[in-house]
Amino acid sequence: MQLEKFIDRRKTHSVKWYIEDQDIIPLCIADMDFQVSEEIVNAISQKAAHGIYGYSTFCERYYDAVQYWWKTQYSWELKRDWISFSPGIIPGINLLLKALTQTGDAVIVQDPVYYPFFSTIETQGCTILYNSLVSSNGYYEMDFEDFEEKASHPNTKIFILCSPHNPVGRVWTREELRKIGEICEKHGVFVISDEMHGDLTYAGYKHIPFATVHPNHLKFSITCAAPSKTFNIAGMQSSIFIIANRDVKEKYEALLTGYGLMRPNAFAVEGTIAAYYKGLPWLQKVRGYLEENLQYVCAYLNEHIPAIKVLKPEATHLIWLDCRDLGIPHEELHTFFLENARVRLDEGMKFGKGGYGFERINIACPREVLTEALLRMKAAVKGKEETF
Repeated sequence: MQLEKFIDRRKTHSVKWYIEDQDIIPLCIADMDFQVSEEIVNAISQKAAHGIYGYSTFCERYYDAVQYWWKTQYSWELKRDWISFSPGIIPGINLLLKALTQTGDAVIVQDPVYYPFFSTIETQGCTILYNSLVSSNGYYEMDFEDFEEKASHPNTKIFILCSPHNPVGRVWTREELRKIGEICEKHGVFVISDEMHGDLTYAGYKHIPFATVHPNHLKFSITCAAPSKTFNIAGMQSSIFIIANRDVKEKYEALLTGYGLMRPNAFAVEGTIAAYYKGLPWLQKVRGYLEENLQYVCAYLNEHIPAIKVLKPEATHLIWLDCRDLGIPHEELHTFFLENARVRLDEGMKFGKGGYGFERINIACPREVLTEALLRMKAAVKGKEETF
């Protein structure tokens, strides 16, 4: 595996790299520019060589692999009948909201947060309640007092927990998860826990699945996860929903079947099995490389663009950049980097009001790509300063 090797994705139908201006460097969209593990490539190649790609379903090896991963990584003994499927986290959350809410019900989110949550909630006719995270010197925490006030509303039915949090990179502690669980249980609020980035933690941090914090959490929560972010196979569209509540699982799977979304694509099962059984050595190397990239970005910005503050993440391959000291109006910030630096980041405004003046950068790429992007950002900021 050569993480330093640049692999050109411009003509591969990549959403991230599908750009008309070939000079722009895209450090947006949460997938990696690293080639997947050799074991996954071999598994998919063998499937492709078979030559028939008809309707697929799940098998014992698939369920065994999912159980193996959660047991070895999180000491969580999953029962097979808890495991359900979704082609993606957002399609699955849409179905869950349809199953568990009625028009006018309220859903709590902790902004700034993964922005597709907003449209998903609104699509299902629900109201968004913002329990905004509180930042102190660049460290984000939950506002439990405000959370309980919003959870106590009669029409509040769901809380979408982002754990680890995207974009601020927090790995929630057991105590934080316990307190949020107590409030939700007290007020009858169901928890949808998006744990997509749980495997991508940095040294000194360990993701804790919400459902494992207390036995009662299994009754009023669903864990949404996948091998996709972990092993860079998002295009296989194979997410895992862990649903111990039988009534909720039946409602969810009825909608999944009704919308014709119950089957994986032809490569998803073999890819998932290979990832969970054989992908850990690859993942460990990637974690190490991301750690080095994170340190590199922190040092570079501190020395060359000190006006951009790095909110150092505890997990994910994404960094939340505080650009407010640049003095650029928040509605112009994204365009500034795109047009002046020729670097595409993720616009902070999309993540909610807490994202005004921020940008999100994806560091899961070869160092040479990251270096070129930072050089361009430095030149753009210097050019701006010289005009005043």
